[in-house]
Amino acid sequence: MKFHLPEISSPEDVKKLSLQELSSLAGELRARIISVLSETGGHLASNLGSVELTLAMHYVFSSPTDKFLFDTSHQTYTHKIVTGRNDSLPTIRQFHGLSGFADPSESNHDHFYAGHAGTALSLALGLVKSRDLTDQNHWVVPVLGDAALTCGLTLEAMNNINKDMRKLVVVINDNAMSISKNVGAITNILSRFLNNPTANRLYHDIEELLRKIPNYGESLSRSGHKFRESIKNLVSTAPFFEQYGFNYIGPIDGHDVEQLVETLSSIKDTDGPTVVHILTTKGHGMLTAVENPTSYHGVKPFDPSTGKMHPQPVKAKTFPKIFGEEILSMSREDDSIVTITPAMPAGSCIQPLMDEFPSRCIDVGIAEGHAVTYAGGIAKNRSLKVCVSIYATFSQRALDNIYHDVCLQKLPVLFAFDRGGIAGGDGATHNGIYDIGFLKGMPNLVIAQPRNGLVLRELLQSAFHWKAPAVIRYPNLPTEDGDVVTKRHPGTGEILKQGTDLALCALGHMTSIALELAEKLESIGISATVVDPVFVKPLDEGLFHSVLSTHSYIVTLEEHAVSSGFGSIVNDFIIKHGYKNVHVHNAGISDVFVEHGKHTLLLEELGLTADALLATVKEKFHLGILDDASCPLS
Repeated sequence: MKFHLPEISSPEDVKKLSLQELSSLAGELRARIISVLSETGGHLASNLGSVELTLAMHYVFSSPTDKFLFDTSHQTYTHKIVTGRNDSLPTIRQFHGLSGFADPSESNHDHFYAGHAGTALSLALGLVKSRDLTDQNHWVVPVLGDAALTCGLTLEAMNNINKDMRKLVVVINDNAMSISKNVGAITNILSRFLNNPTANRLYHDIEELLRKIPNYGESLSRSGHKFRESIKNLVSTAPFFEQYGFNYIGPIDGHDVEQLVETLSSIKDTDGPTVVHILTTKGHGMLTAVENPTSYHGVKPFDPSTGKMHPQPVKAKTFPKIFGEEILSMSREDDSIVTITPAMPAGSCIQPLMDEFPSRCIDVGIAEGHAVTYAGGIAKNRSLKVCVSIYATFSQRALDNIYHDVCLQKLPVLFAFDRGGIAGGDGATHNGIYDIGFLKGMPNLVIAQPRNGLVLRELLQSAFHWKAPAVIRYPNLPTEDGDVVTKRHPGTGEILKQGTDLALCALGHMTSIALELAEKLESIGISATVVDPVFVKPLDEGLFHSVLSTHSYIVTLEEHAVSSGFGSIVNDFIIKHGYKNVHVHNAGISDVFVEHGKHTLLLEELGLTADALLATVKEKFHLGILDDASCPLS
């Protein structure tokens, strides 16, 4: 048996194959993805489901001249392999390796960074407009997962479709269609017949011919059109798309590469924008992934022969796991608690809550803005307690909703911001390192960050008593746990270690690095105080007045963009209250986009380890290993 994958280094090599050879290549690609991800982990099920589609696109169109845009783009592993990145595939999502998403810095076949759903169609329309304004002639092909159709941005883009748009093909990769479930053999046959380009032209010609019949032509034409539309309404999702100006083809088998090639090729003779609706199976080609598409969406290393994931070292519970446990426990004791998620019940560890209380744990789909405003509507009934569980990076999509529909209304919605910090393998599109910056200016909003699982539990149990909109942000990292021992009041911080020379004010989980740094400073004769503010808004003014009155050297430490985070809040406090003889260093993430990789490696690169910070503090404050420990600061 001849293997084709070793000969593939560009899309031009794909075009040299016969359709039969293309089908064989699909199997090789699937085996390659399984083999690599069994060692590295990554997005598995979605990539196994999109192999044939990606091959057919590269076979029919000419990337990068023709522009492919993959919505969310976690399903681009085949695209990466075909466009010359096969040798680098084992570095996927690794430190300084390939991104798990589309990345223009890797290849000119990737046109936009993508990691959030719902962006592809708007970007595609922009490319079409710019192409036409500059007299170019290439195709634009956005690929949308069915979940993208729950995004408001996608529907806004559809409203901007012009039926005269040319060379625009929108592929709907449907692996669990939310618009319509009436699929099957008859549906496929009738829909394909009624909606293929040849049939569309035939119907158009017949209607034109009927119109020419004297006296009765117009009436016959209208009747024929209504009959056709009635059949389509019964068996097809076509009318949904056609009302926006699209031609519609499908649904077709997304794992039949020959049919995909035939369909995409035929579209080149079609006028106007076209939707191609394909049906695929997540995890196709690997039974375990097919049967468990959620757990095999993003995988840890596994046995490729069985699909069974390798045992992972026993670790402490993560912040998200503790959140999921605590909100479930609270919901069992209080039936007024309602939790909302924008399509992240598994990632946010609230699937058990959803299973146990389906009427009080609601997944609204990938609709972050709606999730927040919906929560505001529920919270208007003050007898209900509302929690929105959302990733910090996705909360950016609901900025106006948080401001306009919650804070301005003074509604007591609790926001649990998961992934508050560096997102590891997901990289720049997923880092939750900007939210404090856009939240801190909102009146009425409380912002807190726990240093460990115990404080997280205490904040969760306390938050509904604050009667105010509140954000509790936390990373996806292992942490210490414990039983709730106290209630937390807004604007109350803690001193974790008392010193005399230097104050290390660290936010959340970064207190562990601050305590480690304090030990290293102690070894060179510097006595450090470690402060956990717990709340960045409101700040514990009494605590900070005390610290600033007794310490002339202050270091703020956070896993957040330093220009707009906790450090900037402390700086404002110092200026506002006229502390003139205080030397401050703000340690955090500088004005860069943080790439993907292991959390520890990224902290090292960012200079946020205890060793790196020790060197920085000594340089900034002119510290040295002094013989006279009684006078450690120069």
